Amino acid sequence: MRMGFGTTTTLSRRCCAAALVALASVQLLAASSVAGREGQECRKVLRVYDGDTVLVSEKSGKGLIRLLGIDAPETSKSPGQAGQPFSARSRRYLARRVLNRCVQLEVYGVDRYGRRLAVIHLEGVNINLEMVARGLAEVYRGRTPRGFDRRPYRLAAETARRESRGMWIQGDAYRSPMEWKHGP
Repeated sequence: MRMGFGTTTTLSRRCCAAALVALASVQLLAASSVAGREGQECRKVLRVYDGDTVLVSEKSGKGLIRLLGIDAPETSKSPGQAGQPFSARSRRYLARRVLNRCVQLEVYGVDRYGRRLAVIHLEGVNINLEMVARGLAEVYRGRTPRGFDRRPYRLAAETARRESRGMWIQGDAYRSPMEWKHGP
């Protein structure tokens, strides 16, 4: 039996359709796992403090959120003092992405300062991971809550560093936010 052009085209279309259905299924599963944590509730981002801390609306007022799994360059803590290189760029980018927008939170717990540790999702996009992929934050070096998977963050950081994105353009001059906080 000979396969003609039409048969190959039909098979190609069926394969593409199957791939699209599979992709849509994966996206729905990912969305449902986000929904399982905080529901589909919209949390409006009211303020962006730096590249890894935001203030969101709550039913009972406002709540601080620490973006889980990332550590953004440190901003200046006092007037006239310079922040870490790329701190302003990191903060501005996060603000452009989420300020005054409706986000969903995937909460993993609370840190020692009372901030909720969360992955922020905007229209299905993991904003924490996006910050790392753009070279505007590194993977958090401390302990993270059980159930949080750092692997995608590490892969994104490796790529950003290899391609000298964002703060990685500094090369050997780069200092992690943790080192910056604790001085020379």
